[in-house]
Amino acid sequence: MRTRVYVDGFNLYYGSLKGTAYKWLDVASMCDALLPRNRIDKVRYFTARISARPRDPDQPNRQQTYLRALVTDPRVEVHLGHFLTHEVTMPDAHAWSQGMIRPVRVIKTEEKGSDVNLATYLLLDAFEDTFDVAVIISNDSDLKEPISLVRNRFGKGIGLLNPQERVSAALKPLAHFIKPIRSGALRNSQFRDQLEDSNGSFRKPRGW
Repeated sequence: MRTRVYVDGFNLYYGSLKGTAYKWLDVASMCDALLPRNRIDKVRYFTARISARPRDPDQPNRQQTYLRALVTDPRVEVHLGHFLTHEVTMPDAHAWSQGMIRPVRVIKTEEKGSDVNLATYLLLDAFEDTFDVAVIISNDSDLKEPISLVRNRFGKGIGLLNPQERVSAALKPLAHFIKPIRSGALRNSQFRDQLEDSNGSFRKPRGW
């Protein structure tokens, strides 16, 4: 079956990778292993470039290295959203629990565009009939409507590779099949420590 994979990068990271030794994940290879009967011609990976933080100034460099690794597989295409960082006034949580309102200024960072981009390309690819099955790596209930349209309007198969412990109640009824992403699949789908692309060789980030 002609298959395309749509990866919510942050959902995957926070659901399966954060705090593990498997961040150097070859997503395309993992999908091949989890979907052996499917002919995967494209993996669309949706994320946003992060900014340096005082406690971790090297974080953007690690992300850029990882994005570089992903596209060593010609099937992978990275789609970038963006982050907005700004000051907002919000109530202090402790004061709120005591029945008081105590406003505090905080830095709020919001990731913008990834879910909209994923939904857009999912619908566009379905309209252009580029796949028989769409596999979504996400557990985000915001994707319910575009997934429903792809299944019911375009008659496509829907698979979920779930990066989190529980499957979204909104997405579960829309899937023809659901597979969890377990630690064994992550462990067995790691890039080599050193890779090469048209710009030369590069290595897995330290600490990964």
